[in-house]
Amino acid sequence: MSDAGRGLSPPGVLFAGMGLAALALPFLTLRANRIVAGDGVMLWDSAPLSHVLPGLLAMAAGLALGIPASAPLRRFGGSLLGLAGLLWLLATGAGALLVDAGDLARVSPAAGFWCLLLTLMLLMADALAQMKPGPKARAGLLILLLAALAAVLWSGMLSDLSIAQEYASRRDAFRSATLRHTGLAFGSLAAAAATGFPLGILCHRRPGLRGATLPVLSFLQTIPSLAMFGIMIPILGWVGSSFPAAQALGIAGIGFAPAFLALVLYSLLPVVSNTVAGLDAAPPAATEAARGMGMTPAQRLWKVELPLGMPVILAGLRIVLVQNIGLAVIAGLIGGGGYGTFVFQGLNQTATDLILLGAVPTVLMALVSAVVMDILVDLTRRTPERPA
Repeated sequence: MSDAGRGLSPPGVLFAGMGLAALALPFLTLRANRIVAGDGVMLWDSAPLSHVLPGLLAMAAGLALGIPASAPLRRFGGSLLGLAGLLWLLATGAGALLVDAGDLARVSPAAGFWCLLLTLMLLMADALAQMKPGPKARAGLLILLLAALAAVLWSGMLSDLSIAQEYASRRDAFRSATLRHTGLAFGSLAAAAATGFPLGILCHRRPGLRGATLPVLSFLQTIPSLAMFGIMIPILGWVGSSFPAAQALGIAGIGFAPAFLALVLYSLLPVVSNTVAGLDAAPPAATEAARGMGMTPAQRLWKVELPLGMPVILAGLRIVLVQNIGLAVIAGLIGGGGYGTFVFQGLNQTATDLILLGAVPTVLMALVSAVVMDILVDLTRRTPERPA
């Protein structure tokens, strides 16, 4: 065993210090109703000591398991143990604080909870980076974590939290927002891929077209998102009012159409540039060998260049997907729907938990999409990456 393997993990020590410092911050916030400012409640004051102690010990043990540099699997298990303790403290603390607090009282996670969550997630990411699991192992792990999260939400364990009460009162609107947000993010990705992929192939074949196209797409990327939506409003408003067929399809100055078109325009540069880079990445020896075998340009494209460039092309689609999931929040500002609706309603009402109802699923969707796309990129690699 190496000296480094027998020592301490510097990130693990840092995470343990961060977790200890987070205990000095309020763990929960108790408010008289959903709008007024609340009072911070420390972790040990949130519930009886007999309820706090098990969760606190689990978190401490999880952070302690992350300190040794060796045994990354044990460090990963420590992060899971710590997260389980954190969830226990959140659930028991919310329930205890609402007893005799009034029908309109709300409990929300405070700075201490978010810092502890961030610390344990960083510990998990560091342990996974050390373990270097393969694509199939990562896919299995992602499914298990999502199943565990679904089980926690389905059990009602967190139903006393304010964000859960916001969800309960907007259940139908949340489902509609989820469908609209998914349609904006994934639909714009599909439209950009259908447009940008052939354009990238043409740019790969014709350097002159590449020199004219990529600067234009780069310019589109520099336009701020709100300005882009503002540009789309009069254009699509004119199209909707001038062409009845377009109006019948739902194209108008505000709503889904301008948000969708803006996301497609933002997506074109990563799709086109990564397609060009992926096709260019094919080794000259491979293309020359294919040419020597008598393959036509179309055969070389589909049988040589595309398979070899697929990881780079998928990496571009990953960038687009994560980018669009985040940008789709802005669509709520122009009536495009999605999770942004809750975010802007929360900003107008100074209701923090309503903002979280839109922000948390957006972040979760982006994280899951990024992991899935990373797995696809690794699966398409002809030569798997080996640890240094």
